[in-house]
Amino acid sequence: MIATATRRPTFDEMHLSTGKRTRLHRLLFEHGPANGALMILPIDQGLEHGPVDFFDNPAAIDTDWIYRLAVEGRFSAIALHIGLAERYHRAYAGRVPLVLKINGKTNVPPDDDPFSPLTSSVDDAVRLGADAVGYTLYVGSPAQADDIAQCNEVRRECERLGMPLIVWAYPRGSAINSKGGQESLYAVDYAARVALEIGADIIKLNQPKRNDATASKMPKPYDTLKEDDLEALRRVVRSAGRCLVLVSGGSKLSDEDTIHKAHIAMQAGCVGLIFGRNMWQRKWDDAVKMAGRMHELLRGYGQEA
Repeated sequence: MIATATRRPTFDEMHLSTGKRTRLHRLLFEHGPANGALMILPIDQGLEHGPVDFFDNPAAIDTDWIYRLAVEGRFSAIALHIGLAERYHRAYAGRVPLVLKINGKTNVPPDDDPFSPLTSSVDDAVRLGADAVGYTLYVGSPAQADDIAQCNEVRRECERLGMPLIVWAYPRGSAINSKGGQESLYAVDYAARVALEIGADIIKLNQPKRNDATASKMPKPYDTLKEDDLEALRRVVRSAGRCLVLVSGGSKLSDEDTIHKAHIAMQAGCVGLIFGRNMWQRKWDDAVKMAGRMHELLRGYGQEA
């Protein structure tokens, strides 16, 4: 099973600057699984979704609880916005790396033409000792021209300061919905390619899902492809080229569905997992246990630099 996993690009193949290479080495080989795989704990959902995501596990609304889970669960990094980083990261600096999420939006307005404005900067990330920044790009949104331009400025600052850029590449908007939906293979595959071509180092994606009811809406030849989950995600990873790919956890799943999703991601050639709600919506003991199961799984997918 593990032998069939798709090989990921190496540092040399990614052509990273010295600063980026140093920071990514810390994430990949000095924290978390520390074998070339990534296990990132995101806690940006409070801005994106509101406090409702904490109802299943009220303890998780305390960011210190999340940080303690990142340490106890031996995550490669924690990903969050500037306000949380300013108030909580100091106590954990050096124990868990930081991915500073530098743009975001609420889900209060309609999602017809989504755009995430900047909430912080690459300079803030350097000042806080971050090892990467995260940027959400809405591929297909009517606002994508402004989004790509804003991301370009972030990319230039990342190049100047040697900071790895993780792009949350999310298909969104009415045009995407009319062509099979945001979870379709067409949409996710396109988002991966866009993120590669605008300069991402790591791409965060959702696994594509086939929906027979909407498959005919996808552009050719996607409308006739009959690929299973693994084949579809492998296609997306190939479209991402010499970028590393992270799979998002999405909404909380059962234990076995969570593990299955992780297996598919790693067999498809992803560098790792960025599971938030599938971790911190669980009670403490269950969350730590699930982190341990993820470590067991990722142990089989190591790769040297």
